[in-house]
Amino acid sequence: MSDSPKTPLDDLDLPRQNGELVFTAPWEARAFGLAVALSQQGVYAWKEFSQALAAHTAAAQTQGKAEAYYQRWLESLEHLALEKGLVQQGELAARMAELEAQDEHKH
Repeated sequence: MSDSPKTPLDDLDLPRQNGELVFTAPWEARAFGLAVALSQQGVYAWKEFSQALAAHTAAAQTQGKAEAYYQRWLESLEHLALEKGLVQQGELAARMAELEAQDEHKH
C-alpha cells in the first residue's frame, strides 16, 4: 500500500514502464508537464483536461486514427489553450511549425 496521496493523474491510464511514466520523445514530457502545470495554476480544472482528452481519444478512434497517446494529449492541451485564450490559432500554428522545423534539423 502506498503512502502517497492520490492525485487526478492517478485516474488516467498513462503509459508506464516499471511504474514510471514513459515518454518516447522530449515533446511528450513537455506537453505532459505543461498540461499539469496549467491545471495546478488554475487555468483549467483537471477534470476539463481529462474530458478533453477523452473526447479527442474517442474522436481519433472513431476516425480510425492510430495516433500515439501523447499526440491526443497535445491535441487536448492545444484545444484548452485556445479555448481559455492563452494563445491565438495563428500564434499556435506558427509556434508549432517552428518547433517542427527545429526537430527536423536535429535529425
